[in-house]
Amino acid sequence: MNIEETADDVLRLDDAAWEQVVQATGGAAAPCYQCGVCTASCPWGLVKQEPVSVRKLVRSAQLGIDGWGEALWLCTTCGLCEERCPRGVPITDVIRSLRGISWRQRQEPADLRNLLWGVYWDGNPWGRPPSQRNQWGDELDLPRFSAGDEVLYYVGCTASYDRRMQKIARSLVALFREAGVRFGTLGDDEPCCGESVASVGNREYAQEIIDRNAKLFEDVGAATVVTTSPHCFEMFARRYPNLSGRFRPLHYTQYVAQLIDQGRLSFEHELQMRVTYHDPCYLGRHSGVYDEPRRILEAIPGIELVEMDHNRAEALCCGGGGGRMWTETAAGERFADLRAIEAAKTEAEALVTACSFCISCLDDSLKTSGMEMPVFDVSEVAVMALNAKLAEPVGAPA
Repeated sequence: MNIEETADDVLRLDDAAWEQVVQATGGAAAPCYQCGVCTASCPWGLVKQEPVSVRKLVRSAQLGIDGWGEALWLCTTCGLCEERCPRGVPITDVIRSLRGISWRQRQEPADLRNLLWGVYWDGNPWGRPPSQRNQWGDELDLPRFSAGDEVLYYVGCTASYDRRMQKIARSLVALFREAGVRFGTLGDDEPCCGESVASVGNREYAQEIIDRNAKLFEDVGAATVVTTSPHCFEMFARRYPNLSGRFRPLHYTQYVAQLIDQGRLSFEHELQMRVTYHDPCYLGRHSGVYDEPRRILEAIPGIELVEMDHNRAEALCCGGGGGRMWTETAAGERFADLRAIEAAKTEAEALVTACSFCISCLDDSLKTSGMEMPVFDVSEVAVMALNAKLAEPVGAPA
């Protein structure tokens, strides 16, 4: 720690270190009065014998003390602590800022270096070739976006490269076409939004990505940008500049709900299915989108939607945010295991969500626990309702 212990056991703070932390966090930790609600709310307390002390991390930020260690990188930035904080402290921003200091001090986990190099060299955190970014849509005759289109569909890195999540992208294309939406993509030229970089706290590099992408969106004339991932949506909505005055990011659930409200998209086939919906942290707590995914499901004849005990702002995190998708979580310490049990208690036939990270984490937990419950994306359920005779089960793993 950047402190000195005197003969009288008095701790002297390192003024330079204190100034560095205050500057990095913008003083965001100052309102915290150490009530401990954040630590009590943190889901790590449900799976670890020694819970993560969020209060200690925030206190360290107040005092300029470093050496916060492993706990700093366990945070999934789920935002539950912020939801309950009586002082409104932006805790996840404080966490990211402290991570930024660790990057500058070269104290970051080795796994996350590969993430950044993947984005730098290949334009995606998965380390896949840029030339393969658009292969998921090779058979779909995807149009290139032009300024006259209604929507720029931003597919995102995970839905572009992960074979399971590519099914979500294909489902969205089917929904757009059913509704007669004039849309286009950027193909292999689509850039990484930078959320993975920002979530692990490397703000300097994230800002480079933001500046470059913002110019690209302005140059191509993008107005309404619809994203597959809540993480991309949150990134565009909260961290990108509105250079053109027209740039409007939407998560696809917002846009599809809008198409339903306008009468452009409707469901003729009845889909008899009892489902429960998992609120992704970055769509729910971070972005306030709770109703739209449910409205899509409720617009499908035959769907019965049942809620888990913890839903909406109180939903339990899947464990994949904040860079945790690129680090290893020990067996028995996965939030998704608890969420899978909660989903099973509803006696639903399927677990539905609207985030690729959530699908991955929840699907793994359901399989390893032996529960026979498929995990679908909202868009996949909507396509099932559009076409009762699909060539392949939409939610089947690749």
